[in-house]
Amino acid sequence: MRALVHVLRIAAGVATLILAVWIVLDLSGANPGNPIADWFHDAADWLSGWSRGLFSPDSSTARTLADYGIPAVVYGAVAYALGRREWA
Repeated sequence: MRALVHVLRIAAGVATLILAVWIVLDLSGANPGNPIADWFHDAADWLSGWSRGLFSPDSSTARTLADYGIPAVVYGAVAYALGRREWA
């Protein structure tokens, strides 16, 4: 069971990192034609599919933060909770 918790914690941490990198790339105006930016965009879209469109802000910055920031916080909280659980 401890190994499963460890794997889930790592997966949640990686998901958080991918979403955070995409937020930075998007907000900094990364070239969408670049293969690295495209990969992060596709991965972030997949990871945030359950929350995209939850809010409809007018600005693109707020939309990016809502669409990708909410799942990043959720996955980060899961990783943190699993990490605390692992040592309890």
